[in-house]
Amino acid sequence: MPPRSQLYIFVGAPGSGKTTTAQIISSRIGAEHIWADAERHKMFEHPSHSREESDILYDALNIRAEQLLAEGKSVVFDTNFNFYTDRQKLAEIAHRHNADMIIVWMTTPLDIARSRAVGSHENRNGYTMHMTDEQFDAIVSKLEPPLDNEHPIQIDGSKVDAPTVLNLLHI
Repeated sequence: MPPRSQLYIFVGAPGSGKTTTAQIISSRIGAEHIWADAERHKMFEHPSHSREESDILYDALNIRAEQLLAEGKSVVFDTNFNFYTDRQKLAEIAHRHNADMIIVWMTTPLDIARSRAVGSHENRNGYTMHMTDEQFDAIVSKLEPPLDNEHPIQIDGSKVDAPTVLNLLHI
């Protein structure tokens, strides 16, 4: 019997190290890396981050994740799954395709995450990100930490490196 596919999802503040961790995981296990920030910029020439835009984006990305899992591929879904209902939606997708869902909870201290996220800076895809303190605070204030029964794996993203991530995730 082939090994089960895996779906990795993330909970954490902007700037907490999700993308670096996602890249380490996908590189190690050969999983498809769905990076929501990059996909948003592919779909929308001038992203607004509106609720409507986000609904369109995540509907498409959830379909893509489901298709990949249906093909027996593992997926690293690189975005904030900071709401329990969104995590449950992904858990249902994983369950439908007999995949294991792993929640990675980035517990990076907020001062470090804020220093990485706030301001204008070019990201790895070459587009400029703009985040204000108010936007950072709004995201963090709504974050719903994983419940114990979700069995999150906590990673402090202060200094993310491959050996630490792979050891914590047992991969």
